Amino acid sequence: MKLFDVYNQWNIEPVKGLGCKLWDNNGDEYLDLYGGHAVISIGHAHPDYVAALTQQLGQIGFYSNAVLSSLRDTLSEKLGEVSGYPAYSLFLCNSGAEANENAMKLASFHTNKRKIMAFKGAFHGRTSGAVAVTDNPKIRAPFNQTNNVTIVPLNDLSVVEQELQSGDYAGVIIEGIQGVAGIVMPSDAFLKSLRALCTQYGAILILDEIQSGYGRTGKFFAHQYADIEPDVITVAKGMGNGFPIGGVLISPTIAAQKGMLGTTFGANHLACVAAITVLEVIKKQNLVQQAKILGEFVFESLKNASAIKELRGRGLMVGIELKPECANLRADLLSKHRIFVGSSGANVIRLLPPLTITKAELQKVIDVIR
Repeated sequence: MKLFDVYNQWNIEPVKGLGCKLWDNNGDEYLDLYGGHAVISIGHAHPDYVAALTQQLGQIGFYSNAVLSSLRDTLSEKLGEVSGYPAYSLFLCNSGAEANENAMKLASFHTNKRKIMAFKGAFHGRTSGAVAVTDNPKIRAPFNQTNNVTIVPLNDLSVVEQELQSGDYAGVIIEGIQGVAGIVMPSDAFLKSLRALCTQYGAILILDEIQSGYGRTGKFFAHQYADIEPDVITVAKGMGNGFPIGGVLISPTIAAQKGMLGTTFGANHLACVAAITVLEVIKKQNLVQQAKILGEFVFESLKNASAIKELRGRGLMVGIELKPECANLRADLLSKHRIFVGSSGANVIRLLPPLTITKAELQKVIDVIR
């Protein structure tokens, strides 16, 4: 049996990581400015993370949600404290797509409506419901086609209100910053007005903070720049620093019913310990504020680079739109300078490094890009 061939891959096999560095099976060292799709939040092999998971694995690695777990309670309390949402409830699952599926299901249960609004450029996952609200027909199979989803232009309030006036919408799902689209931002004013419109027309506002959350933008969640509170917030990626875990933060206005949501592997002991440790490190090392400071440094350093058309994003979620196509630059960064970066489309490089990256490491990348 061989692997199903669905991924474009670089001919590199990382076998070791430490902080923001990777080493491949030939012993070559790389600087990781991609973090495996923005997943590595506190760095590779962080000593606190390794110790906590190792200790937990020696005790119990898994049991289902049919029994109590103080680790789940601890994670919920810490996430509420660090995120600024202590009054919200937490449902734990395994991934971002699963978090979004459950968020939309909650909206439908709560409102007894079936339609969901999403936005041009959105990416919310590849499972059935999540891919239906993802603006990419190439990854949406005939099975995923539905009349219950409307995709509208981002930052266009008139279209949003025109749709919501029908009263048919259970919810609106929007990314804090669109990552896959190339670090495209809803304006703060748009988010404020969207919050008001959802309240006015009885739709649940779902903020997908899967890539833009966990301190990456210089606030714990990107939507906090707009000073709004969504009804539901979804998280994953940096939540576990590589250990699969996702979550749904749920407003006190939405009631739970037994059996409404469920998962086999979600909230297992190892996942909870991973997520607890990530929050402890973020708080101890002041990584949210550091992301803000380092992001400002990157923007200031690159703002006058001649080949850059536009810089977008916040904190350590940076989109660099180039005038030429970026494929050659990405290849050069990797082969000549041993630097991993992400991309979106033909012209956009994404920088999504671990939040523990240093100014000196960022300076190396900036010098090469310039």
